[in-house]
Amino acid sequence: MRTYLETTVDKFTFRVATDRLYNAAGVWAKADGQQITLGVSDFFQQHSGDVAFAEVLPAGTPLAPGDSFATIETIKVDIDLPSPVTGRVVAANEALEMEAEVINQDPYGAGWLAVVEATAWAQEQANLMTPEAYFRHMQAEALAETGESS
Repeated sequence: MRTYLETTVDKFTFRVATDRLYNAAGVWAKADGQQITLGVSDFFQQHSGDVAFAEVLPAGTPLAPGDSFATIETIKVDIDLPSPVTGRVVAANEALEMEAEVINQDPYGAGWLAVVEATAWAQEQANLMTPEAYFRHMQAEALAETGESS
């Protein structure tokens, strides 16, 4: 069973899954050996708005940290998502072609974006935030936007 850190800011409740690492852009990385599944955080999807379209780079595409691995189009904005890892895309979530809104409905489960075969995970995971660190980062961003203080 997945566990979460949870906070409510204004009228919005945000959850951070505790079984993965995060970058500052709100991309999560969950490792299964060298296979790293990537997706976006609950805060990211709520903050960005309803996802209308998601495009993930195809299998075989090489990535370095910071390279865009997916683009999400919402009613508010188009966002290029930066990869947190070096490697090669081995799978893209095909369900997103027909139901991109699953990113909003289940960002930590069925709304995953890509799987990357990582080549430097042991080193690069140190550059990512723990769930607790991302929770503090996300909470600070949410509070700053509402003008509240922690």
